[in-house]
Amino acid sequence: MLVLGFASTVASAQPQTSPSGTPAAPAAPAASSTPGLPKAGDTLPLTGAADWPKLQWSYNVPNANDAAGKVVIHWFCTSKVAACIDDLARIVTLREAGSVYIVAYINGSQRDSKKLDPIRESEGVGRGTVAYGPGVKKLFKQLGIAKGPASIVVDVDGKVKLVAASGDINELDSRDAIVKSTVEAIKPYTTTNEGPTTAKPTDKLVFAINIQLASWLKFSDKTPMSFVLSAAKDVKCDATTLGRDKMKIDGRSLTAQVTCTAPKGSYQVRGDIRFGYETPDRTTGLGTDGASWKFEVKP
Repeated sequence: MLVLGFASTVASAQPQTSPSGTPAAPAAPAASSTPGLPKAGDTLPLTGAADWPKLQWSYNVPNANDAAGKVVIHWFCTSKVAACIDDLARIVTLREAGSVYIVAYINGSQRDSKKLDPIRESEGVGRGTVAYGPGVKKLFKQLGIAKGPASIVVDVDGKVKLVAASGDINELDSRDAIVKSTVEAIKPYTTTNEGPTTAKPTDKLVFAINIQLASWLKFSDKTPMSFVLSAAKDVKCDATTLGRDKMKIDGRSLTAQVTCTAPKGSYQVRGDIRFGYETPDRTTGLGTDGASWKFEVKP
C-alpha cells in the first residue's frame, strides 16, 4: 500500500487494522516453544522489550515515524548460516512490497551484518535498520535463539501477530503469507454514514458521513476538504456544499452533516467527501469517499 491515492471505500465502523470483508489470514505458525520469545497477542515496542540489552545500529535506531502504519518484522540471524542467507531474500522481498518495516538483528560484527543486511543502505533507508555486535549476541541468548532465522511480526497496533522460530520452509511460507494478508488489511481510514430510510414531510432529514483516520495519521491542513450533496430539487437542504470550516474535526474524526426536508415521495441522495491526511514523516495522502441514501417521505 502506498500512502498516496487510496481508492474510495464505504465501510462500517471498524478498527483500522482488519476491516470487515478482508480475506481470512492464513493459519499462523504454531506458537513458539522458545521461552524467551514473545507470544502472539503480546505488546512489543518498536525498540524491543524493556529488558532487551542496549544495541549498536548500522543505521539509525528504529524510527517510530518511519514505522508508523507498517507491519514490523524483527528478524534475527547469524552470518554464514545457509538458512539465514535464504531467508534474507524473503525479507527483502517483503520489504520491497511496501508497508513493512524491518528491524534486523545480526549476531556478529558490523562486517558480518553487512552480509545479511536487508536494508541495503540507500535501497531501504527509512524502511528499517540493522543491529549487530555484543548486544545482539546477548539478546539471542536472552530470547533463546540459537542461530536463526527467527522472526517476530508485529501488527500496526503494536501487538505480536506471530513468531516464527525456525528456518523451516513451511513456517517461513506461512509467515510470509500472514505478513502479506496483514499488510492488505491496513487501512488509512474507515467510513460510516447516517441517513433516514423513511420520514414525514415535517421531519428534519439528517445526512452525515464520518471519517475515522488510523491512529498514525492526522488530517492535513494543506489539502482542501469538501463535502458535496447531490439531491433532487424538491429536497431542500441547509447546504449542499461544505468546506473545512463547516465540517467537524475532532482529533482523527471528521464529520460532514447537512439537514434537509422533502415533500411526499421517494428519493435518493448522494454525498461525496474529500480530504487530505499526513503520516508522522509528513508524507501526504488524499482520501475520497461517499454514500448514497434512499428514503421515502410519507404523510
